[in-house]
Amino acid sequence: MSSKEKKSVTILTESQLSSRAFKDEAYEFYKELRKSQPLYPLSLGALGKGWLISRYDDAIHLLKNEKLKKNYENVFTAKEKRPALLKNEESLTKHMLNSDPPDHNRLRTLVQKVFTHRMILQLEDKIQHIADSLLDKVQPNKFMNLVDDYAFPLPIIVISEMLGIPLEDRQKFRVWSQAIIDFSDAPERLQENDHLLGEFVEYLESLVRKKRSEPSGDLISAFIQAESEGAQLSTEELYSMIMLLIVAGHETTVNLITNMTYALMCYNDQLEKLRQQPDLMNSAIEEALRFHSPVELTTIRWTAEPFILHGQEIKRKDVIIISLASANRDEKIFPNADIFDIERKNNRHIAFGHGNHFCLGAQLARLEAKIAISTLLRRCPNIQLKGEKEQMKWKGNFLMRALEELPLSF
Repeated sequence: MSSKEKKSVTILTESQLSSRAFKDEAYEFYKELRKSQPLYPLSLGALGKGWLISRYDDAIHLLKNEKLKKNYENVFTAKEKRPALLKNEESLTKHMLNSDPPDHNRLRTLVQKVFTHRMILQLEDKIQHIADSLLDKVQPNKFMNLVDDYAFPLPIIVISEMLGIPLEDRQKFRVWSQAIIDFSDAPERLQENDHLLGEFVEYLESLVRKKRSEPSGDLISAFIQAESEGAQLSTEELYSMIMLLIVAGHETTVNLITNMTYALMCYNDQLEKLRQQPDLMNSAIEEALRFHSPVELTTIRWTAEPFILHGQEIKRKDVIIISLASANRDEKIFPNADIFDIERKNNRHIAFGHGNHFCLGAQLARLEAKIAISTLLRRCPNIQLKGEKEQMKWKGNFLMRALEELPLSF
């Protein structure tokens, strides 16, 4: 999208937000929005009218605003209820990311019991072993595509083992996950995604049957036990919980590891600083989360009660989408926001969200990134981008900021 086209655009569509062209120029576009149109109109097809939020302060306010709901059933009457876009969506959308209190509290509590600080620290040796094993496979070649060879397999192995899912199925999760986070309403894409989600539901049905008959010490068995002990976890909620942990348990971390490595390859001074001062790793991870936020746009929030924002009435049933990527580059909050600075102070990014829906897996994602990047730099001291940084392509995806691939030589 050229600067001339940007000025003429009055309403953005879902397909534009999901395009590669938009991803390539999104940061400049967001900068203009923060200056002049912090509340930007969207046309979201079957979802109706929406608004894109680009400023940090607005994002913080709206992520905690009780007038916004994640479950559209708390906004629409039975007569207004929209028809399902996908036949299989009911089986995969009853999770905590799409729920409001008190259901959200009930579902989140089940997961919080497992994602404790102590439990995550216990995974450190396992994650380190996985990182070393993956690098053992590619190091003799002195080349790898970071996404396929390292950033994707590491977190998917971790979450698969936590859930008790066979590792040989992990490539299926990659395909199913992309179908879940694809917001396209194009008829052919909807049909293809619905087919893939149907496969995923069948897989989960089979998996849960096995876990019911042969429970073990994994998360899925724990959720089934909670269901049997009266935790009021429906079958749809059980499937949706597993789906959410599979998708959220790796998608964000894949992007964090990849985007951080890419930033370090583009900013050689920061890479050298990190090599010389490895104690800056935690700060570098926070800066990577801010600079190329793994989740670019939030999932949708529905307006339950009208309110005024920047002089504009936000009406009941309007959709609110918040650009975490834009908020994290807000010049009023982050000095020199477009510079990657691993020593940045007071880094108040919201890459993991804010409020009730703050990412439960944030600590695990940080640990996986810390081990993955530290191991990569230690074992591959001569690592460099293979090709020009301008050749790297962002995926066309609504929610995520993800690279198609990241070729590296060492």
